[in-house]
This record gives sequence, structure tokens and C-alpha cells, in this order.
Amino acid sequence: MVAVNGQIESGQFPGFDDLYCKFCFVYGQDWVPAAGLEEGISQITSKSDVAPTTFVWNFPIDITFKSTNPSGWPQIVVSVYGPDFFGNDVVRGYGAVHVPFTSGRHKRTIAMFVPESTSKLQKFTSWFTGRRPEFTDPKVVARGEGREVTRVRSQGFVTISFNVVTKDMKKLGYDVSPSDMQNPSLVPATERIHKY
Repeated sequence: MVAVNGQIESGQFPGFDDLYCKFCFVYGQDWVPAAGLEEGISQITSKSDVAPTTFVWNFPIDITFKSTNPSGWPQIVVSVYGPDFFGNDVVRGYGAVHVPFTSGRHKRTIAMFVPESTSKLQKFTSWFTGRRPEFTDPKVVARGEGREVTRVRSQGFVTISFNVVTKDMKKLGYDVSPSDMQNPSLVPATERIHKY
């Protein structure tokens, strides 16, 4: 079992205002959600005078998965939306990251991107009609199929904090505990002494 909770903390999107985000989880065939929400939508947040490019959502995530196979380890897909010049909701960024493999508190910053039109005429037409390029299914962001022909542009960052708890991983033969080198207090004192 893998229990995940935490929050979509904030995003950096210079030049935009009044943004909200959606999330969903993508996982393999052997994974089954045992509890919690697989998708959600946040409130709209505005930029502040203190940090004019930072948008704070603090939007909670909470889900538990079970599986007998690590293949298809869960990923969270985040989509950020906001109004354009005409007031239409358009995508301001897509991004995805795997749920951390080890138990504990983790923070991840996701580089976001948006699909782009392939020609100047399509760019102008999409701007004029308010129908910018976007994915019909945001889950495509977490999959590799068909992505090689997609033209995208980087745009913004989203920060997510995860609290991960794993159960019975060792029973199935998987060791996902952090290595001793990541926690120097567990390394014997004789190994911490530098030899000159």
C-alpha cells in the first residue's frame, strides 16, 4: 500500500492572474485506489502585492493505492487554468511528477508547459477565437505515447508537498527505504571521519 497526502502548495506564473488548478492521478493496471480522491479542482487565487508572480493554493491531496507490482507507479498530473484577454478559461500549464518512492515528507517543483500552435495562422486564429491548443485529456502528460509530435513551450512552475507512507513493500521484495548515506546520523562515526 502507498498512502499519499499533502498539498499543491503554490505556482509561479509571471504575467498571469486569477489562476486555478486541477489534478488527477495516473497509474498502471496493477494499481487500485483504495481510498481518497483521484482528481480535484482548486479555488481561484490571485497574485499578491508581496509576491506578484506567486499563486498560493494550498490545495489538499489525499489518496491511498494498493498494488502487488511497482510497474505503473502513480503520478500526479497538474493542469493550471486562467482567463485570457477575452475572459475565456485557457490552459496556463500542464505538468506531472511521480509520487515519491520512499516514505516521508517530500517537496517537488514541477516545470509546467503549454501546447503551441504549429503555424502563425493557427496561432492568430486560436488567439482570436479564444480556443488555444490544449489536450483533450490531461492524463496524456503522464504518458509517452504520441508526445513526440507535440510542440510545447515552458511556462511556470508548481510546487507540491507529499507525505508518503508505504506498507508491506518488503513483504513483496521491494526495499524503498532511504539509503544510509542520505541520513548521515545512521552512518558509523568511523566512516564520517575524513582521512587526509
